[in-house]
Amino acid sequence: MATDSNNQQDYVPPKVWKWEAENGGEWASLNRPVSGSTHDKTLPQGKHPLQLYSLATPNGQKVTIMLEELLSLGFSEAEYDAFMIKIGDGDQFSSGFVEVNPNSKIPALLDHSTAPATRVFESGSILQYLAEKFDALIPKNHSAKTECRNWLFWQMGSAPYLGGGFGHFYHYAPFKMQYPIDRFAMEVKRELDVLDKHLAENTYFAGDEYSIADIAIWPWYGNLVLGNLYDAAEFLDVASYTNVVRWAKMIEQRPAVQRGRIVNRSWGDAFLEERHSATDIDQALADSES
Repeated sequence: MATDSNNQQDYVPPKVWKWEAENGGEWASLNRPVSGSTHDKTLPQGKHPLQLYSLATPNGQKVTIMLEELLSLGFSEAEYDAFMIKIGDGDQFSSGFVEVNPNSKIPALLDHSTAPATRVFESGSILQYLAEKFDALIPKNHSAKTECRNWLFWQMGSAPYLGGGFGHFYHYAPFKMQYPIDRFAMEVKRELDVLDKHLAENTYFAGDEYSIADIAIWPWYGNLVLGNLYDAAEFLDVASYTNVVRWAKMIEQRPAVQRGRIVNRSWGDAFLEERHSATDIDQALADSES
């Protein structure tokens, strides 16, 4: 049986779980145990072949940083339109978005340079797709390429412990519970230790070459050690992971990272809800400095 929030230790799971829509927490009204669309709405489409539907969460930042890195390398075909998906309003449950990503999670990409258009969802899949499409930001050497993918998939498997685990119970849950906070804090610190030991001997995650592995890991763990996630820097003693901090600060200085991280964002010093050209970012950054 369920009990009040101050007596969680007495909770006994029912034999069959039933959904109680208002179960507390910042995103309670959006979480549900079924998939599919809740309303009909066509996605907007810009002029470029690459159409991104996203939000500047860590997972969303991965793709906009990747696209900006490709543009900085001279790949003009990486020009893109980026439309904000307001997950707080349930945009991810529109019929148009569900057609691109049946899992109703951002980011989602449509590549109209193919016929029919290619849908790509899951941030790691999008990074690999773009790396292969442009033959960039993934090592050519077989060993380094494998190491790059090792860390890319490490991030995909590990970040849920940081976000849905630690971040939820430490920052978003309607009340504090020691057991889950301790459980996930321990795991996040173990993950930071894994990263720190690797970066003690490597400049980047695939060795000496910046790659999609770094682009995948930085929005989560880089932002964490820079104090940009969950107000948890002191709690997790992130400064003690000196190699991760060194790497995070180095990545933060990349112009493409500074540009990509503000796309599909409506908060902070610099933000840009929609992006349709490089000048959109230029203006947003200029506005933030004025």
